[in-house]
Amino acid sequence: MQTLIQDGATVLFQGDSITDAGRIREDKFNLGAGYAMMAAAWFQMCYPEKRVTFLNRGIGGDLSVDLTRRWDRDCLALRPDWVSILVGINDVWRRYTESRLTTVETYEQNYRTLLDPLRQMGTRLILCEPFVLHTPSDREQWREDLNPKIEVVRKLAREYDAVLVPFDEVFAQAVQRREPQFWAYDGVHPTEAGHALMARTWLRAIHALE
Repeated sequence: MQTLIQDGATVLFQGDSITDAGRIREDKFNLGAGYAMMAAAWFQMCYPEKRVTFLNRGIGGDLSVDLTRRWDRDCLALRPDWVSILVGINDVWRRYTESRLTTVETYEQNYRTLLDPLRQMGTRLILCEPFVLHTPSDREQWREDLNPKIEVVRKLAREYDAVLVPFDEVFAQAVQRREPQFWAYDGVHPTEAGHALMARTWLRAIHALE
């Protein structure tokens, strides 16, 4: 299989706590303990001949607007060849816990603010669907806010010629095999099995795994 990632590329993971996964801030090459680390490790094992650098700048708690505020420092200044973005669940979560609404229109504009300078730089894009599993039961209500935001990500992936990583779709299939908390203990933050599922899905999307 011919992966999309070229020899010598720099790949940057961006997002919130799901991407952050406890990374050590003082070590600029530390990838945390989640899907980003797992995907990078598997990629390097499968393609040792490709000298690819993986970076993680996910920050727990971030909304889409928070990424726009740190984009120059944590993305553009790094000059990555590929940027993988997973953001949106906190935009949903804050609506239900803090009455802090991020409209679909605002979410899309924030996302475009992230993508436009990358397109101008010729950076390749990987857009990941935000997701939620129905555990605990109140998470089901979040769907009314999350589903339109997932559609935004899918639309932008088409418009910006990005690779789409179907995390929400894959988790929907996974809960047919095991209960939701097996994959994400609070419906948002993945377990080790959930992170492994995400890593496999990400690698398949970039044609690095069958």
